[in-house]
Amino acid sequence: MPSKHRDVPGLAEVRRLTQKKRDAWWTVLLVDPVATPLVRQVAKRTRITPNQITWGALLLGLVAAGCFARGEWHWLIAGAVVYHLSFVLDCMDGKVARLTGQGSVFGAWLDYIFDRIRVMACAVALMGGQYHRTGDTLYIWLAAAVVFLDGLRYLNSLEIFKTRHTMRKQIKARLRAARRAENASRVAFMEDLLRDNPEADIEQDLRRAADEGTRPFTAGDAGLLAEAEGAALLDEAEVEGVEPPAAAGAGGPLAGAVPAAATAQGTATTTTEAPAPAGTATAPASARVIDLHQEFRHRFPAYLRMRSFLLRHRIRTHLVSGIEFQMGVFIVGPLLDAIIPTTVVAGSLLLVFELAIVYKLLLSTRDFTRTIDSFDRDSVTRAA
Repeated sequence: MPSKHRDVPGLAEVRRLTQKKRDAWWTVLLVDPVATPLVRQVAKRTRITPNQITWGALLLGLVAAGCFARGEWHWLIAGAVVYHLSFVLDCMDGKVARLTGQGSVFGAWLDYIFDRIRVMACAVALMGGQYHRTGDTLYIWLAAAVVFLDGLRYLNSLEIFKTRHTMRKQIKARLRAARRAENASRVAFMEDLLRDNPEADIEQDLRRAADEGTRPFTAGDAGLLAEAEGAALLDEAEVEGVEPPAAAGAGGPLAGAVPAAATAQGTATTTTEAPAPAGTATAPASARVIDLHQEFRHRFPAYLRMRSFLLRHRIRTHLVSGIEFQMGVFIVGPLLDAIIPTTVVAGSLLLVFELAIVYKLLLSTRDFTRTIDSFDRDSVTRAA
């Protein structure tokens, strides 16, 4: 008689298959240690589908809203605990989908819509319960602010993702045209190499290349090193659970491929041709690496160090995103019985990080313009 249990790998392999390479610090530290073992047991011993888990997360969220609406502190504590359990289920649905291959486009839509419903219901219930208890109209404004900020975060992330994707498409279209003209090199994006290789140590790679005699470490490399210090691009603009397509050839530590030369002064492109040491990965041979965050790196050279430290622990640099904002409002505030100050602080931090992402996008569009201009100059040079 065939077993009713699925053939599920061990816990370490389940972590590798289901956990994101980078995630919110709240998820990494407080959810994944609980959710991942549960995902393995659910996949192994039950036939529960990801969509059913999504429904369960919504129902628990509505239970949390009912607790919040009561207003008293002991009900606020109960609501905070139930909300966290709801969020654990919310993280489990995607993990089960990745582990069992049951993911679907409709499931992703359902998860997104239910998340927004849960936030709206809990915001109205929490602030409404406090208004009923105290009569303070500030809670009404806070309810509207929570719903607005939650929507702003996800709309902003989606639009930034679309803008970045459009810039990539235009650059690749230019390079395809160049390849048709003269069999141009393949393209890789610096941000993909760094995102897929969070353990990469650019300074060490440059110096290793010099020590092994691949090429001397020159004064020019000092400039490359200074640029590389902040050369990280986390895709803070990602929609939750959505990753932009990675460039071909990326995967593993970014090492050994020392940028040989910039194609033009002030542009955001380099070419990599040096072979990589064993056990490392680089852009494809003779690939043209497009760095759309060169100006950001120049302005914030310490970014790479912070980014490397956080990504070694799978934590993204966008430290206050929609997840942390929700946890501050619906868990920390109720537990401390300090809803107004916690909501104000969480909302302010969310706005600061969103503005930082918009500023990074602005600098990226400048690098994009310079890159396109460099392609135009190259075309004129080839024609001449």
